[in-house]
Amino acid sequence: MGIFVVKALFFFLSIFLVIVIDQWTKLSVLSHFEYGESLPVIQNFFSITYVRNTGAAFGFLASANPGFRVPFFLIVPLIAMVVLGFLYRDLPKDARYRSMALGLVSGGAFGNLIDRVRLGYVVDFLDCHWKTDYYFPAFNVADSAICVGVAILLLSTFKQTRDLTHVSTPVRN
Repeated sequence: MGIFVVKALFFFLSIFLVIVIDQWTKLSVLSHFEYGESLPVIQNFFSITYVRNTGAAFGFLASANPGFRVPFFLIVPLIAMVVLGFLYRDLPKDARYRSMALGLVSGGAFGNLIDRVRLGYVVDFLDCHWKTDYYFPAFNVADSAICVGVAILLLSTFKQTRDLTHVSTPVRN
């Protein structure tokens, strides 16, 4: 299998798997939970809780005027996916992990965009908390894929930068 095919496989398979798993889990929550309903999975630590997020990460802009918020959250992901497509195109042919990372981010952005277009909000349901003292904002598979993809991109960038700074130079006499 050619290197280009492997790069494309990592990218498009990542997008496909994220969208399928994300949408399947959200449909499961929508069909089995009432809005606000919570099911403890690990007592005092993790629950499945059906939340509607009209904002972005951590509810950012959730209370903004819908005349601004709705178009903003439809246009920004589309622009992001175009930018990610250009980044993918410019990757070296052997950049499998960065290709997969861009696929994770793209799949996550597309998964949440599907919710916004179909429902007008994003379905969040993964609810991490510490007893009743601290609650991390609920999130979903798409959000997780975006975070993991960004982490892989950052790590690969740091590794690439480190590798470039540690290139041995010939000793001159």
